[in-house]
Parts: sequence; structure tokens; C-alpha cells
Amino acid sequence: MSESSITRARDVMKSDFALVDGLITVAQALETAREQRIRVLVVKKRHVDDEFGLVLLSDIAKQVIAKDRSPERVNVYEIMAKPVIAVRSTMDVRYIARLFENVGISMAPVIDGDEVLGVVSYNDIVLDGLI
Repeated sequence: MSESSITRARDVMKSDFALVDGLITVAQALETAREQRIRVLVVKKRHVDDEFGLVLLSDIAKQVIAKDRSPERVNVYEIMAKPVIAVRSTMDVRYIARLFENVGISMAPVIDGDEVLGVVSYNDIVLDGLI
């Protein structure tokens, strides 16, 4: 396969995520998600040796709503997945799909160094990567 025919994470990633502090409440996170019309929250690193976290709306449904916890009293850091499995912007989408299958996830942030560039999901790979 030639270099030019490879579809990479940067070619299909979306920018519909928000970078948030882990100390905000779930209610504040939901307000951010609603205002920005996004479904993925990437939790910022607190220091240089920290890792990014991730909160999906499904995490809020499972860990807050289903457990009858108050969104005003639960902080994002309590329900986030951390560390996240991330992909590089240059990763071939075929390998991303294999990674997702191997570890049982359906989306991941695209991170180069300490910068979150976007998010990529199975939907992005299929809808944007195969054409």
C-alpha cells in the first residue's frame, strides 16, 4: 500500500470534545457538553507526570444516573476512565480498528505529545475512512 493511500487518525478524527478539569462536577460537565453539543470530555492532566482522563455521556448514565447519585455532588474525576488509551494522529485507521477490538473500546482521543487533537471512533473510521 502506498503512503498516500493510507488513511490516518488525523484524516477521520473529530473535534467534538471538550477539555475539562477533573474537579468540576458532573452537572458542570453536562452543561459544558450541552453548550458545546459534544459527547466526549477529555480530562486535563493536573501535572506533567499525570495522564489524561476520559468521560463519555454513557459513563455519566452508568455511574451517576443509574446509581441515583447527584450530578451536583459527583466530581468528574470520580467517574473518569484514566489513563486513557489514545492514538497518535499518524496511526493508520486499520490499526486503530484492531486496537479498539483488542481492548474493547469504541473511541479514543487522538493525542500527540501533550496535546489532544481530537477523538476518533469506529463510526469515524467506517464513515470517513473507507471512502
